[in-house]
Amino acid sequence: MPPASSVTLRQQRLGAELRKLRERAGLTSTAAAALLGAPQARVSNIEAGRYAVSADRVRTLARNYSAADEAYVDALAGMTGARQRGWWEEYRDKLPTGLLDLAELEHHATAMRVAVTVHMPGLLQTPEHARATMREAVPPLRPYEIEHRVSYRVKRQAVLFEGTPTSYTAIVHEAALRMGFGGPDVARAQLHHLLEMSEEPTVTVLVLPFGQTGFPAAGQPITYAAGPVPQLDTVVLDTDHGCEFLDAEAQLQRYRSVLDRMESRARPEPESRDLIHRIAAEL
Repeated sequence: MPPASSVTLRQQRLGAELRKLRERAGLTSTAAAALLGAPQARVSNIEAGRYAVSADRVRTLARNYSAADEAYVDALAGMTGARQRGWWEEYRDKLPTGLLDLAELEHHATAMRVAVTVHMPGLLQTPEHARATMREAVPPLRPYEIEHRVSYRVKRQAVLFEGTPTSYTAIVHEAALRMGFGGPDVARAQLHHLLEMSEEPTVTVLVLPFGQTGFPAAGQPITYAAGPVPQLDTVVLDTDHGCEFLDAEAQLQRYRSVLDRMESRARPEPESRDLIHRIAAEL
């Protein structure tokens, strides 16, 4: 099978999980290839995500590696096949690859939890708010680059509405509510939109107010995307240099704990909505 034209985050993750299974079984790639009846380079290419792999082959590899977790193996098999062209592919030559990987991850996530301190969650932003924040980019973005990013961000929001909407919990620091990007009118409209979205059955908005005696995170936006099984969860950190994707179990456990602590310190939903209302009325 020829190599894929571009390697996606999903393909890389599948390959990495297969490599973990092989290493846990104590097999070298050469030994794994012998069991598969294929050249060693084939195993290396599969593990690097460079080759598409069938569900049957994944199950064969899992069997060779004595993988006993059927739910996990089924989930890996569900990640197989040639790269499907999602809507985000139209932006491949217009946006950084990390942003495309983020859209693909959100598309396949079974649930998401996010925490933000300065900016609104991307999936809950109005176009005007998104545009205002992007005008602050360093170095500056050209007008057409801003419009590409705004349309991309709006299209990402479809996961909250289309088909079976993804469960989405946003922990928003009060600082983000008061930043005022774009001026009073844009900021007020953004807060009203946040309130409207909080009424959606699958969306939860919790506010972490000023006055807390501690803060269990570094301050960068955090997205925790749940996979079909816990082993396939992913953490995304939104940094100045782009998206950073984490999937090591220690990191997953760390950020689950961070988000749990932040959520425990946030106001309950009714109180959070009241605080958003009050801030909007002040603008």
